[in-house]
Amino acid sequence: MIFSEPIDKVLLHAVRAHPHPLLFVTISGAHLYGFPSADSDYDLRGAHVLPARAVLALEPPGETCEIARTQDGLELDFVTHDARKFFTMLLKHNGLVLEHIYSPLILFARPEFDELREIARGCITKHHTHHYLNFAALQWKLFCKSNKVKQLVYLYRVLLTGIHLMRTGEVEPNLQRLNEVFRLRHVTDLIACKMAGPEISVLTDSERAFHESEYCRLRIELMDATKLTDLPDEPSGHDALNDLLLRLRLG
Repeated sequence: MIFSEPIDKVLLHAVRAHPHPLLFVTISGAHLYGFPSADSDYDLRGAHVLPARAVLALEPPGETCEIARTQDGLELDFVTHDARKFFTMLLKHNGLVLEHIYSPLILFARPEFDELREIARGCITKHHTHHYLNFAALQWKLFCKSNKVKQLVYLYRVLLTGIHLMRTGEVEPNLQRLNEVFRLRHVTDLIACKMAGPEISVLTDSERAFHESEYCRLRIELMDATKLTDLPDEPSGHDALNDLLLRLRLG
């Protein structure tokens, strides 16, 4: 059980009701990142496998399935991609799909999921830094518009995850665990504020200059870590993913 029994029941019901055969489903968002508040929704992410007949049809179904609903008071945001699209995203240095694969909050997994996790290690490259730099730029832009604590916490989560990945080759999206290494007091305070209050909590203008300085510093730290990383230039998992996709689709 990941959460309380009533919550687990709702989440597992959503998984069972998915319209396509699933490869895996994990939990992402604030619950994965280590700072859920009382009004946080539940972000379910994963991959499904469209049948071969559907893919070969004159009008194949869309590759992405998005389900947003409220059930028993819980807001669910459930997004899965067909395995082909998901594997393609993995090969294109998408950090989010890596985080979905290595999320410890697993709701459903076929036996092949372990194989996917092993293959994905060969798909981690130094070019993932571009994902985290671009994602951080988006979060900073959103923070500048709203002054919300939520956006700032997500900003630090993205930057520290990227730096940690470049330094260690390990995917760690949980900001509380990351900050055990980075030891940034202001991050600890922001997490506490995010978790204690509603997601509309905001910072004062006087605090903005400090966080802008930290944003710039951590961007430079991420770029410096990329220059020193031992991660490869290109992923090595293309053939293995192709073989896995064929077995999933035809099996």
